[in-house]
Amino acid sequence: MSQSKPEQQSADVVLIVDDVPENLSMLHDALDDAGYMVLVAINGETAIQRARQGLPEVILLDAMMPGMDGFEVCRRLKADYATQHIPVIFMTGLTESEHVVAAFDAGGTDYVTKPIKPTEVLARIASHLQRARATDQARTALDAFGQASVAITLHDGALVWQTPSARRMLQDFFGELNEGAPQPLLEWLRGIIAARASGDEAAPLNVVRDSKRLIVNLSAQTDEGEWLLMLREESDAAQLEALMAAFRLTVREAEVLYWVVRGKTSRDIGDILGSSPRTVNKHLERVFEKLGVETRTAAAAKAIDKMRLNNP
Repeated sequence: MSQSKPEQQSADVVLIVDDVPENLSMLHDALDDAGYMVLVAINGETAIQRARQGLPEVILLDAMMPGMDGFEVCRRLKADYATQHIPVIFMTGLTESEHVVAAFDAGGTDYVTKPIKPTEVLARIASHLQRARATDQARTALDAFGQASVAITLHDGALVWQTPSARRMLQDFFGELNEGAPQPLLEWLRGIIAARASGDEAAPLNVVRDSKRLIVNLSAQTDEGEWLLMLREESDAAQLEALMAAFRLTVREAEVLYWVVRGKTSRDIGDILGSSPRTVNKHLERVFEKLGVETRTAAAAKAIDKMRLNNP
C-alpha cells in the first residue's frame, strides 16, 4: 500500500461490519497496512457486541445485511450511551436518495458507495477521527472546568454527547435517559429556536425538584447541526451557605436575604420562616449593615452577584 500510516501514539480501532468475506478481507488488509487495529463482524448482533466491548474510534457499517440491517444496527448503537459517540460510516451500493437519508436518520455520520475504494475509506476515517478527537478534547475541557454540557440533534431528539456532570443532572431531574433527550428539554429547545428566529428573548429552562433547580441555557449550534446546551444546578442550601460565607451572616439572616432576592415582602418572609414581619425587618437591618447597603434593592443586587459567582 502506498497510503501513509496515520501519526498516532497507539493504534486507533476500527470496526468493520460486512456479511461478505471478500469485502472484510480487502478492508481489513487496507486498514491494517495503514496502522489501524481492526475488529470485524459479519452480522448485526455481533457488530453491537464488538462495539460495546471494543469501543472502536470508527465503525464501517454495511447498510444491507441479512437479518438485522445496518440501519437498525446504527439506531441501536446510537441509543446506547456507551457507543452513541462513535462515528458510523455506512458502506452501501444503494445510491438512491432515500437510502442515503435513511443512513443519516439512523445516526450515521457519513457514507461511501460500493465498490469500495480503500483510499477513499482511509481518507474518510482520518477526517472523522480528527473531528472526534477535537470533540473529545472540548468535552474533556468542559468537564474539567466543571461545566455541565450536552449536545442534542433536534430532528431525532438524540443526546449526541454529554459531560458526566450533565448526565448526572439530567438523570436527577428527569430520570433514566433511555430514549434520547428528555421530552421537556426538547420542547423547550424547539420553543427557544423559534423565539430566536422571531427576534424574541430566549428564556432559560427552569426545572424544580424538591429544594433544587436545574437551569438550562442554549449556548450555540455546532457546525454539525448539534445544539449545545449548558446546565447549572442550584439548591437553596448551597446558596444559603454561599451568602453566609460571603457576608458573615447568621443562618436566619441568610434566609431573610435569600427570600429578599426572591422578591418576597417582609410579611411573606415571616410566613415562610415562622416569624413576625417586625422580626424579619430586624434581621434585615443587620443584613444591610453587614453588606454596607441601605435598601432591599441594593442588598438583593449584591447577593445576586455573589450567588452568580458561585453558580457560573
